[in-house]
Amino acid sequence: MKKFRLFFNIEKEEQFLNEQLQKGFRCIHISGLGIYTFEPTDKRYVMRLDYQNNLSKEKFAEYKGLYEDFGWNYIKGPWGSGIRYWQKEDEDQTEIFSDRESKGNYYKRLMNYSFWLGSLFLFYSFLFYSDSELYHDGLWSMDGSLFWKAFLFETPFVLMKLLPALMAILFWRSYFKAYQKHSKLKGE
Repeated sequence: MKKFRLFFNIEKEEQFLNEQLQKGFRCIHISGLGIYTFEPTDKRYVMRLDYQNNLSKEKFAEYKGLYEDFGWNYIKGPWGSGIRYWQKEDEDQTEIFSDRESKGNYYKRLMNYSFWLGSLFLFYSFLFYSDSELYHDGLWSMDGSLFWKAFLFETPFVLMKLLPALMAILFWRSYFKAYQKHSKLKGE
């Protein structure tokens, strides 16, 4: 079974994957285009996501080995995203972060990930909008049904122009959610 989903929040992605596990489908592959491949299973699994970017081959092998020693299976995700997918049978220990410090570091990594992606999309949207208007200039001088036809024709292109700004908002929203969770964890 394949499902298409796009996520801007790693925790919501993890929740989606665990909901599929509860329905009896375990994830076996994640593509960079948001396509998740599942297979039926009789066993109970749990899935956890981590964000680890810029790991050398040696560091990644060490990182992967540490989790595998605790029974976690690595599921290959999109190349270069930095999101690491871990799955194991549902047993006593189902969390990958054993203490407050490691959970706090996780939220710091999420904040960094969201901040830079949000900033990149914001920068791109400024470049995209700097010399153009959203709708064609002649649209506003049209009358009647010609105006509505032209307006409806151009609207999908306007939405595509607005997509980088929307992506920036979604990633920055994810940043602030991670910031709140990190601050709450530090305050406890």
